[in-house]
Amino acid sequence: MTIRKTLLATVAAASLALVAAPAMAQTAAPATPAAGTMAPGAAMPMGEAEMTHGTETGKVGSLSLATSRVAVEKASDPMVKMFAEFEVAEQETISDVLMSIKASPDAAEGALKKPTDAEVQAMIDAAGKTELEKLQGLSGAEFDKAYVTAQLDGHRKLLTIQEDYLKVGQNREHLDVAKLARGQIREHISILEELQKKVG
Repeated sequence: MTIRKTLLATVAAASLALVAAPAMAQTAAPATPAAGTMAPGAAMPMGEAEMTHGTETGKVGSLSLATSRVAVEKASDPMVKMFAEFEVAEQETISDVLMSIKASPDAAEGALKKPTDAEVQAMIDAAGKTELEKLQGLSGAEFDKAYVTAQLDGHRKLLTIQEDYLKVGQNREHLDVAKLARGQIREHISILEELQKKVG
């Protein structure tokens, strides 16, 4: 299967899996119920592991969004640009879901609210901002190579975050979504490895 077909087939599915994982983790962690008070089969409440997972996924995802917004404008390779466009759409959806969860249920709506560049920057740590600035100073094939390398590194970090959470998480639904996210991240890594071979 060509890189183009693989991108089209997998990136759309990845957005569904990755939207729910960090979004669920951002809800407030309720107090752990007393022993014997949970109904049989009920999901465990979200705690520190879920909050850490959500924070870390959000931080890495925000850097992915920021660099991909740059790549949509600067990428010279058509396949790199296509990946960047899909990644922007995916990460903007994740951000919207995270914000929606913090808002009142009455404020729910179907329209996508894309985060501003300032909102995205606020989620990125100092190392990420340095990486973003370096990428912005590149162009042409040099930019494509650096962007793909950065995305591959970011997706590997995301994979580690999911796998680390899956070892300690206790919320059934959250664990199920993290399992789905892990599979989609692995597919993205495969796509990025093929792109890396293409752009050098």
